Amino acid sequence: MTQTASELTFSQQRNENPKSSAEREAILANPGFGDYFTDHTAVVDYKVDVNGEGGWSNARIEPYGPIAMDPAAAVLHYGQEIFEGMKAYRHADGSVWTFRAEANAARLNTSARRLALPELPPEVFLESLRQLVAADQEWIPSGDGEALYLRPFMIATEAFLGVRPAREVSYRVIASPAGNYFGGELKPVSIWLTTTFARAGEGGTGEAKCGGNYAASLAAQMEAESHGCKQVLFLDPFNDNAIEELGGMNIFFVFKDGRLVTPALNGHILHGITRSSVLQLAADRGLKVEERKITIDEWRDGVAAGEITEAFACGTAAVITPIGELKMADGVIASPGSGAGEVTMAIREQLLGIQTGAVEDLHGWLTRLV
Repeated sequence: MTQTASELTFSQQRNENPKSSAEREAILANPGFGDYFTDHTAVVDYKVDVNGEGGWSNARIEPYGPIAMDPAAAVLHYGQEIFEGMKAYRHADGSVWTFRAEANAARLNTSARRLALPELPPEVFLESLRQLVAADQEWIPSGDGEALYLRPFMIATEAFLGVRPAREVSYRVIASPAGNYFGGELKPVSIWLTTTFARAGEGGTGEAKCGGNYAASLAAQMEAESHGCKQVLFLDPFNDNAIEELGGMNIFFVFKDGRLVTPALNGHILHGITRSSVLQLAADRGLKVEERKITIDEWRDGVAAGEITEAFACGTAAVITPIGELKMADGVIASPGSGAGEVTMAIREQLLGIQTGAVEDLHGWLTRLV
């Protein structure tokens, strides 16, 4: 039976064969990123008839495991899929919190509208996080910079071959203990500039957080890795080679006169939640924030003239990572000094401090899960 959001209650089916304490502790000693998964998953079903009657139902916590899916499921053929990424942090008093979950809920629904998927009530989104983290809170690592990565996602599960929005959908949340995204201690990363591939186009899905965007970035990512780089930078070749974003992160530039510049949201660029948080924290620190077009030529000339003093990338997984150099076919733009600049590190430490409870949350960004 279909239920309203207020009527949805998560049933509990606990995993009868969870990882042992010893197995779990061995994983948490070196979690990596996205390599291991907790014992449970949160699930909510969606189904409507040809008249659109129906909705969300059967909210539950169940054991983590393979998804039984028809070979004709729409997600496998037409890519109707969206996802989010966020983290749960254990604070010093043992409580568990997540960061700006309401923004993730809103962005999931923005993506859903673009991919013709049903919107999920924000209160169901938040409750799915609470329920899963409550079930698997022993999986939250406690090392410096570590957290429990949460991956809410929505896939079209209706079995049919035809180009139309699916009438059956599955919303799920899985969790993975997470260490440093780039591994080891924080070091400036090298970025490759691709002129072969584009991430998104006008009227496309650039603003949606959907798997197709990331699949389309993989060839460029392989190109970057072949040049010894960790990430790839995309441009808009139809707009003076304006800088857009990295394969999975937004980009910022620090100017010596106190400005912090990032590419403006233009329909191609993902509305990064870490991005908007950095903008707010920078403004709080007295920096002049600018969201505008910035080109490769401005980056090159700004570094050469000493006007651009730092560059960094940001995202949920890596939080904030200094950029050491941008490699391209005809040269290199190197960040001054080590690349891990004063402004970059100050904002990073403040942001991490808020997330982990070490710094006061002045903006009401934290949501308690357990």
